[in-house]
Amino acid sequence: MAKKRIGILTSGGDCAGLNAAIRAVVHRADLLGWETVGILDGTAGLMESPPQYRILSPNEFDGNIMRLGGTILGTTNKGNPFAFPMPDGSRKDRSDEIVQGFHSLNLDGVIGIGGDGSFAILKKLAEQGKINMVGIPKTIDNDIGMTETSVGFDTAVTVATEALDRLQPTAASHDRVMVLEVMGRDAGHIALAAGIAGGADIILIPEVNYSVEKIAEKIKNVKKSGRNFALMVVSEAVKTPDGEKFQVTYHGGEKRYGGIGDYLSREVASATGFETRVTVLGHVQRGSSPTYNDRLLASAFGVKAVDLIKEGKFGRMVAWQNRQVVDVAIEDAIAAYQQVDLNGTLVQTARALGISLGD
Repeated sequence: MAKKRIGILTSGGDCAGLNAAIRAVVHRADLLGWETVGILDGTAGLMESPPQYRILSPNEFDGNIMRLGGTILGTTNKGNPFAFPMPDGSRKDRSDEIVQGFHSLNLDGVIGIGGDGSFAILKKLAEQGKINMVGIPKTIDNDIGMTETSVGFDTAVTVATEALDRLQPTAASHDRVMVLEVMGRDAGHIALAAGIAGGADIILIPEVNYSVEKIAEKIKNVKKSGRNFALMVVSEAVKTPDGEKFQVTYHGGEKRYGGIGDYLSREVASATGFETRVTVLGHVQRGSSPTYNDRLLASAFGVKAVDLIKEGKFGRMVAWQNRQVVDVAIEDAIAAYQQVDLNGTLVQTARALGISLGD
């Protein structure tokens, strides 16, 4: 009987914990007598002819690899294969190339580690090419549905919390209002969690409308209480009170969030007369060594993903629910986009602590 051969790829933006998930897959597969094929640079590696991959040996996956940020396989978050941007500016459907690349590797299944955008593409590819696929959720934004948390979120929150820990002393030394802009795409989970953990006075998230007047009122009240500084956390996707998005256009025309921190810093300074400074964490939240929580979660997810292939359960995503790993339909996970629950525990906790959400 031929040895079973499974593939694994990372897709979308990187985050901490990806290597821990890859390690878990390799070790679990090896215990089953299977071979693991690491597909390089996500779906882009399958577009190459021949496909770009390498055999992953358990010997190279000791505990040290869990300490590494990023992904040893490489990843991509550019170029939808169903409308891939070509050098002449046109768009081309290259999905068949990916399907052919997959089948040329003689894989019995593939584990895709990604976010909701990646899963939507991978699911479509799997259906088109009759590919046996299982998903592991990773995103610092924590916005994938059907799972309480995803690989990378805990580390991103930890980095943002540590930033607040470092900003507080300099804010107090100079009588300043410190504005910290964090990632989070269209959900405010990082800002909310880090803001509470880091002792912020104001937390702005895209799910809650705010006014500069309310922010100014909170800061003035903080000053009246005798404290000479204030801390504010804002998610990158927060708009102006008039609904304007702040985005930066990169080479090639790609647009990404950026600039809301600078805008609010100016507005707060104007409304309060206090000195403000802004810090934009950006990709710092994606890097660094993963926290123990992300290492544990990624390890449990990796083992479960291999077991799903063993059981012949495809089109499924591993998820964390009620303190255990379960599996859910990928289509259900990407359909249930998870923004901050305004009636949830963390929002209630923030308000009960006197933290202003700007409303």
